Amino acid sequence: MFLHYLELAARSARASKGLTALMVLALALGIGACMTTLTVYHVLSGDPIPHKSARLFNVQLDAGDLVGWRAGDEPTFDLTRFDALALLRDAKGKRQAMMSGSNTAVGVNDAQVKPIFSMTRYTTSDFFAMFDAPWQFGAGWSPADDEAEARVAVISASLNDKLFAGANSVGRDIVVRGQTLRVIGVLKAWKLQPHFYDMTLGAYAETEDLFLPFTTAITLGIGHWGSMNCWASGPGGGSPLAVKSNCAWVQYWVELERPEDAAALRTYLVNYSEAQRTAGRFLRPTNVRLRNVMEWLEARRVLPADVRLQTWLAFGFLLVCIVNMVGLLLAKTLRRSGEIGVRRALGATRGAIFAQFVVEAGLLGLVGAALGLLFANGGLWLVRHSPNDYARLAELDAPMLALTLGLAIVASLCAGLLPAWRAALVTPAVQLKVQ
Repeated sequence: MFLHYLELAARSARASKGLTALMVLALALGIGACMTTLTVYHVLSGDPIPHKSARLFNVQLDAGDLVGWRAGDEPTFDLTRFDALALLRDAKGKRQAMMSGSNTAVGVNDAQVKPIFSMTRYTTSDFFAMFDAPWQFGAGWSPADDEAEARVAVISASLNDKLFAGANSVGRDIVVRGQTLRVIGVLKAWKLQPHFYDMTLGAYAETEDLFLPFTTAITLGIGHWGSMNCWASGPGGGSPLAVKSNCAWVQYWVELERPEDAAALRTYLVNYSEAQRTAGRFLRPTNVRLRNVMEWLEARRVLPADVRLQTWLAFGFLLVCIVNMVGLLLAKTLRRSGEIGVRRALGATRGAIFAQFVVEAGLLGLVGAALGLLFANGGLWLVRHSPNDYARLAELDAPMLALTLGLAIVASLCAGLLPAWRAALVTPAVQLKVQ
């Protein structure tokens, strides 16, 4: 019977090509606009590390002076190197990592290969396990390497392709700032989007190509890119990157065994802040922030407000398209009252008539989904060519493809319910008299 209903739906579509095309186009435009904005929303609001985001916490301590301070303000964005080292020594989590970013030239001992400027992350040994970095060759460094300022490095698959033609480069040398470093690991293609562990370089910055032990990078004078908040009061330390400098520029993350362990860590951080105030280092009232990944992204407003608004507007446009489709289907149904009356007189039940018109609406939904998918891809192509830093991420993935199909069918079925119900109410006697 279902195949029979499909055949009737196809005949009806051919009988009124213009009206059918208008309905399909209205639905496709609504689906295309909705899926374009919904895909962008999906990309920007997604969990970058879902299996452990509830156990990864960013740490903020308010180490600044009182100049410009106001009660209730957010604490300093990053930590000072002094505080990060203190927390690292106390090791209150399963894993912890202090880190920062830079950009430096990376070369090899071959005059034929030009040095490549690469985004660099210098960090401590837990970084790779904490953020589930995928290994292609080798592994990361050890805590002993952190202490020894070991001349070792981890590189990305992209940098490995450029320097070593994709071969296993573990044990080979690279040159950074005139110093020879031994490659101990090569990462597979790895993208954590948003770039949540350091958003001072941008929420959607590319994952780095070069990773160094924190102490090694400081010794080599790699430098620092990103935000830095410095203040004048208290003991100075010369360079802003020095241990005792009054500059906050180090990101600090902790991985806990369980999300509920955050309460104990927060208590420790409060006690640490109070101890620093007593020692005269912290001048502001204790103001600790401990946020897991999704809370951190929300606090940093990674999802732009205009994307939320555009998503709601797109759903509103889809609703208008569905309402228009309801009107067109009703008009088409009324034109077919005679046909429906004959079918009812020949024994078709109201349920059969209702099912026939619902199947017809569903068929329109399938065609609208296909055309809407083309419109959505066109819209995402325009997004990818926009100047937004997240533009390159606007791609339809498998879940969004399935959602496009499902949304189109549900929308068309919803639009077809009222016309189908109206068709089922047609009285055969009245229509036969008219005929």
